[in-house]
Amino acid sequence: MKAAVITFPGSNCDRDLAVAFEQAGFQVARVWHKDAVLPAGVDVVGVPGGFSYGDYLRCGAIAAQSPVGAAIRAHADRGGYVLGICNGFQVITEMGLLPGALMRNATLRFVCRTVTLKVASTASAFTSGYAKGQLIRVPVAHHDGNFTIDEAGLKRLQDQDRIAFTYAQNPNGSMADIAGILSENRRVLGMMPHPERAAEALHGSTDGAALFAGLMGGMALA
Repeated sequence: MKAAVITFPGSNCDRDLAVAFEQAGFQVARVWHKDAVLPAGVDVVGVPGGFSYGDYLRCGAIAAQSPVGAAIRAHADRGGYVLGICNGFQVITEMGLLPGALMRNATLRFVCRTVTLKVASTASAFTSGYAKGQLIRVPVAHHDGNFTIDEAGLKRLQDQDRIAFTYAQNPNGSMADIAGILSENRRVLGMMPHPERAAEALHGSTDGAALFAGLMGGMALA
């Protein structure tokens, strides 16, 4: 399986994400934001955290219009997998790959700590390595992680089992404690917490590693 990890000006988690993919057995290609095409044979695109384009306008808004953006959309449209983490979640939401918006934290402060997540759905390759209801410990680091959506959109997410992770203790005011959501075809995941920062023992937690290992196994069976 082959993963492409995108780097924008201001990305600061791209290497971490590449390493997490590699540890799960993926062949990883690094892609610059000005590249208009993805490498041949890419199965999953990873859009990392950071502060793409300095978070000007809105977080992720400029990155969504970058040359590589069209290639990511096309990859998703043909059924390819996409993983957006933190700023990456903001970027792929701005691309229209996921519904809703990431707003300023309810506290109006940057939050940076390890939080407890509940696995809300295992019906995706991304979450197949967990048990439903499992509690995992994963870091967050964001200022605009308050997931917001209209009531009809929230009901669709709930009815379609598209809420992947929720916060056990909400750090940012996200509606329904949402920490991560899936696309309708379950091949796009956006989440604010950083599983790539909890992927090896030196991180203090390996709870994030199961996401990458499960993705590898789930994609192989798809």
